[in-house]
Amino acid sequence: MRTPRLSALIAATTVAGLLVACSGGTNAGSGGSTSTSNVLTVASVDQGSLEDVVKAFEKANPGVDVRFTTSGADQYQQQIRTQLTSGTAPDVMSVWPGNGNPGATYVLAKPGYLLDLSDQPWASKLPPAMKSVAQYEGKTYTGVFGQNGIGAIYNQDAMTKAGLTPPATWSELLNFCKAAAGKGTPAFALGIQDNWVTQIVLYALVATTVYGPDRDFAQKMQDGQVTFADSNWTVGMDKYLQMQKAGCFQKNPLGTSYEASQTLAATGKTLGIIQGNWVVALLKGKNPAGKFTLKALPATDSPDEFMMPAAAGAGYGVNAKAKNKDLALKFVNYVMSPEGMNLFVKKQGGLPSLPDTGFTPDPSLTELSKYITDNKTVPFMDQLWPNPKVQQTMLSGLQEIFSGQSTPDKVLKAMDTDYKAGS
Repeated sequence: MRTPRLSALIAATTVAGLLVACSGGTNAGSGGSTSTSNVLTVASVDQGSLEDVVKAFEKANPGVDVRFTTSGADQYQQQIRTQLTSGTAPDVMSVWPGNGNPGATYVLAKPGYLLDLSDQPWASKLPPAMKSVAQYEGKTYTGVFGQNGIGAIYNQDAMTKAGLTPPATWSELLNFCKAAAGKGTPAFALGIQDNWVTQIVLYALVATTVYGPDRDFAQKMQDGQVTFADSNWTVGMDKYLQMQKAGCFQKNPLGTSYEASQTLAATGKTLGIIQGNWVVALLKGKNPAGKFTLKALPATDSPDEFMMPAAAGAGYGVNAKAKNKDLALKFVNYVMSPEGMNLFVKKQGGLPSLPDTGFTPDPSLTELSKYITDNKTVPFMDQLWPNPKVQQTMLSGLQEIFSGQSTPDKVLKAMDTDYKAGS
């Protein structure tokens, strides 16, 4: 789920969410007759994709019993720190890249909760961009298996029924939203009852408005040369609200959950959803016959300026105090093998983090793949922020903006204050 820190998701979502996030579920395993030496415990945000990987891992390792739980990113991030501090955490757990949420690599590695994975066979093969957010102080702690991107995901059947085509510019986007609303089918589902979802549309916009004209913006933030409140983040915030006023979203986004937003987009109650690519698999799960396509969200009237947020998604780390450390390492290494990685990214509708896995991307990701190849992507914004508070202030602040309790200026200034507080 992904970016949570989107980094919750992607990621997820997958979360998050960067960003990345999903609804809960549990697999209790096969029961008490299994030797504890063959039992592995896993906590994950990868509902809908972890199951196939677990089955394949158990098949490749007869006698092994993987007992896993899945939950949404918000719930997961609250629980995992409590479990780690109390000594009740599972052997293997979802871990987000970079910094900035309670389940991120830097945050969990710094106090010693994660096992150093630097000597594992895949660690040296991670591309530099992936390695930088999977490491803490030069050591690798997270097996990042996929790349995720954020954009507008269209339900092709719903679009055909409405007689509309994906907008190619910002002006066309606003007209598209008005036309869709006029036909009784809102353009995009927005489920910001789950607060991590609030960041997704904003990230899709600021990728172009902020990081497009200034690819060094993140470094300038770190150097103290720029701020949120005095930059084009204000433009991104304003465009987010313009979309709301133009009727781009269904009624009552604050009362709509992430799960409910998936149903709206999958069943054609909306024409699509602005989310990470991880949601494509969830949409297909709700509508197996559906066809979905991910495209860049227009943020200006010049398509050649468009950028897409794309970065490492949530991966897996090993509890430094794992009860079954050897089996935990074996599982993470399977996740990072071509077989395990391809299972995950195929199910999630993502792209593998390592080259040469023999993976053929889903056709829905053609545009995202091209943007990555053409170097027209920027990392999920929160992955390099200095602490988790910045993102949490943004998420709660966006909910307050939608409820009329705050303003973009107040939220951005609060984010600046948290950013300047450092790590």
